Amino acid sequence: MQSIPVSIEAGVSQGLAQWFRTPLGSYLLQREFAWFDSEVGDVFGFNALQVGLPEFDFLRSNRMALHACLGPDGPVRVCADACEMPFASGSVDLVLLPHALEFSPNPHQLLREVQRVLRPEGRVVLSAFNPWSLWGLARRVRARSGDYPWCGQFVGLPRIKDWLALLGFEVAAGRMTAYVPPCRGERWLARCNFMEAAGDRWWPFAGGVYLLHGVKRVSGVRLITPRWRMASSRRRLLSPVPQRIAQREGSCHRRGGAP
Repeated sequence: MQSIPVSIEAGVSQGLAQWFRTPLGSYLLQREFAWFDSEVGDVFGFNALQVGLPEFDFLRSNRMALHACLGPDGPVRVCADACEMPFASGSVDLVLLPHALEFSPNPHQLLREVQRVLRPEGRVVLSAFNPWSLWGLARRVRARSGDYPWCGQFVGLPRIKDWLALLGFEVAAGRMTAYVPPCRGERWLARCNFMEAAGDRWWPFAGGVYLLHGVKRVSGVRLITPRWRMASSRRRLLSPVPQRIAQREGSCHRRGGAP
């Protein structure tokens, strides 16, 4: 991966980044940062990729050697179309998709490209707006305004799970967040904050945003362990305990067999 200098241009990523600096966007951003930090902190490998939103580092807790952000514009390290990534197949260990699916012209193709560049057992972690929530209802009202994030195409969680399953991904973790109504003021967000704890218990399907962690499974792939592990397992199998038991039983037979 080589750095490609580009100028900061107006685009989808920049418009969404500006919304994340509003009170409502900042509220959601902090919750998403907590999720991404917990999910990618213990993912190991060599190459980690974030698609979109270069203004925010969702890979900050990951310890891989190489972090890169890909996008069509903005302060990205790799300037490219996310549906045609300039990477070899099976060359990336981790891909993050923070709200990349809602603003992609072809979200299914984007997931297919992620599946191509990921190595076997590679990870994809994504966040997306839930159309079956108060946020989805707000989108129906505000979509015509062209404002972010309401101008995006919200994709339902069941459809995303179906796409991941068809592409050979297994969902390892997931949750909903942002149960509060999409209020614009900090005061109303603070008043409705109790809905976060209640939402997980009473209406877990109605969070404003869903977050998923998928693992690329490849049939026929077997993990090769180091030879020292195999040797230690053989030593454990050759335990001297059965020999002592056999000797003890033999001595008992000899005593019992004498007239």
